[in-house]
Amino acid sequence: MAVDAQLGPQIEAIISELVGTGRFKSEADVLREGVRLVQERENRLAALDEAIEEGVSSVRAGRTKPADEVFDRLEAKYRAIAAARR
Repeated sequence: MAVDAQLGPQIEAIISELVGTGRFKSEADVLREGVRLVQERENRLAALDEAIEEGVSSVRAGRTKPADEVFDRLEAKYRAIAAARR
């Protein structure tokens, strides 16, 4: 599938610079890398959305602990770690 896109002078200049410095062999390589990075970001965002939904579901199902309890436990843990380092 061939893609014809108007990228604009700023993006075209960046692509030319990347190819000109030898960082990439061709304009297509730059664009492929850009699409790969977008795919990675989209995958991370999808995983984040899933984790958020799991958290919301846990709250709705009552599978939570009071924040004070969690903070007290963390404070005790890190105080113990700090004391062990002394």
